[in-house]
Amino acid sequence: MVSLMLPRLVDVSAASRRSASVTERNVAALRSVYWLLLVSGFVEPLLYLLSIGVGVGALIGDLTLPGGTVVSYAAFVAPAMLASSAMTGALAETTFNFFGKMKYMKLYDGVIATPVQPFEIALGELAWAMLRGSAYSAAFLVVMVAMDLTAPARALAAFPAAVLVGFAFGALGMAISTFMRSWQDFDLMSSAQFVLFLFSGTFVPAEAYPAVLRWLVEVTPLYRAVHLIRTLTVDTGGWSWLLDVLYLLVVLTIGLLIASRRMSQLLYK
Repeated sequence: MVSLMLPRLVDVSAASRRSASVTERNVAALRSVYWLLLVSGFVEPLLYLLSIGVGVGALIGDLTLPGGTVVSYAAFVAPAMLASSAMTGALAETTFNFFGKMKYMKLYDGVIATPVQPFEIALGELAWAMLRGSAYSAAFLVVMVAMDLTAPARALAAFPAAVLVGFAFGALGMAISTFMRSWQDFDLMSSAQFVLFLFSGTFVPAEAYPAVLRWLVEVTPLYRAVHLIRTLTVDTGGWSWLLDVLYLLVVLTIGLLIASRRMSQLLYK
């Protein structure tokens, strides 16, 4: 039994090291400008929070969530901004940057000449995207606590949820990128991303939509991400967040499998 299992353990360890080497390459390449990336990804959701959550919220007043919790409009919007920030950070790294490395820089053509496999490249790129997304999420949660939009304990619980959101959207973005033919194709993805941002319970509760539209909203990945983080930061909706976690794990698994399979087809053709 031990002799049969040992090679697998060694292979897993070696694969982890190879994936980590891909992440380390990205860190080394962008070390000098990384702080600019952090600022750019953090400022946009913060501006939305201040302008709409606080500014428009002064006109709207408090909202009652489905679980019966009454919150300010800013506290309602803030978790959605956190989920959107995690999504945007992960997608930016695993779509435009990933596509450029694969299609035009031909970076991965050289990488596969080493023992690194396409699946390990995908894992390494996803880990790099999450370093970026986790920094956004941590900074935004600090702002939420400072503005009294959530409790410190709830913020700690929401951080791994935000990381999971980033992982799910990172894998999804990487899978989509493998089907892109040119930069113009990303216009469609940007449009879809903006529609998700507007219609995922971000600024209006899903219950406010007509029944058919509400059903469409609730099956989108960003809505599940917003619902998960909102439940952890401000709501007391019981164990409904477990469904959101399961949904995001499925998106993560499917996205990663499609991305690695497509990369194998493109790099070894």
